[in-house]
Amino acid sequence: MCLGIPMQIVSIDGFLARCTAKGVEREASLFMLQHALPAVGDHVVVHLGYAMERVSAQDAAAAWEVYDQMLSVEGAA
Repeated sequence: MCLGIPMQIVSIDGFLARCTAKGVEREASLFMLQHALPAVGDHVVVHLGYAMERVSAQDAAAAWEVYDQMLSVEGAA
């Protein structure tokens, strides 16, 4: 199973964005979103190093609630 991770963009250099989530920073390509480039502060879903779609801050937070629940159940097993 593959999951896209919601992250917030902290900087952009061309088609390369520096993104953060839960204290972790990663670079993500914006090539897939070149038709409507996101801006610094936007949230995007990152999968395999590519920002796949822009999402609202509320949707990003809701996804992290689910991921946190999944991780807590896995840790309890």
